[in-house]
Amino acid sequence: MKKTTLTFLGVLFAVLTFGQANYKEKIIELGKAYNNFMFRNDPTKADIKEMNANVPDDFKFTTDFIAQSITKKNKLLTEKFLSRPDDKVLKQIYIIDQVRQNLIKEDQIDNNKLIDSLINKDIPAYELVDNYYDIIFTAVGNKNKPFNMSKVNFKLKEYNLKDDTEKGIFFLKCMEYCGKEIWGYINIVKPANTIKAFENISKYPKFDGRPYYQYRDFYFNDFEMNILVDKGMQSYKNYYLGKYYEVLMSHLLCIITDKRGEKEENDLLFGSILNDRKLYKYTEYKKILEDIFHQIKVE
Repeated sequence: MKKTTLTFLGVLFAVLTFGQANYKEKIIELGKAYNNFMFRNDPTKADIKEMNANVPDDFKFTTDFIAQSITKKNKLLTEKFLSRPDDKVLKQIYIIDQVRQNLIKEDQIDNNKLIDSLINKDIPAYELVDNYYDIIFTAVGNKNKPFNMSKVNFKLKEYNLKDDTEKGIFFLKCMEYCGKEIWGYINIVKPANTIKAFENISKYPKFDGRPYYQYRDFYFNDFEMNILVDKGMQSYKNYYLGKYYEVLMSHLLCIITDKRGEKEENDLLFGSILNDRKLYKYTEYKKILEDIFHQIKVE
């Protein structure tokens, strides 16, 4: 009886070890694929077929997600991928991205050891959610050209997002991506090319059927995470709301510079958080905004 028990335990240990080895091997394979094809390079049909070979059931969504993230004209803006996966899948994708980041370091560590450390690490859910939507909007920006989200209507209540914080993460990650589309027109070109910038702004998505700037649910509890390399822990709202204010101010600059009319200007000023003084602590434009609304009050 004792011998039978030991034999059974030995077989069980071998199966578990084999499964874990395959798990790590798949993570590394997907991390390499994501690293190789996330920007301009495109995978071949053979690459995608290889990625989808011998995939365990609990890894199929993750594999499909990474395949979409490296594919042109992908389906990442469909409800299937916009919907928040469970924490297990979020962590799989997070670890894949960490492997991808490790691959581009000169002092990279062994990927198997990295995976082991992350499997046992308690990673905050908000950080996992941030990573997931970061990959989505990075992939949309890199692979779905030219930029045009004018027909996209994000229905935040339908994506399994657990609270206002997760909805805020979704919104802010999307708007960070949208802001990158106009940053050069506003900050590099001299004078700013507000006409081209506004063309892109007119292609921004809607949220629950409304213009992007009408989203105002930013009173969720702040949290900290590593956002920029070598900056340590940072306030999430301070960084991403700051980025969002830049988008709003660029939009306002386009309206004023190109004389698009008082109605359009007031819609933005009073329909967005530009007039929410309680949130000014998150923007470097606090003084400018206070002056604008003081002038409006005086007039």
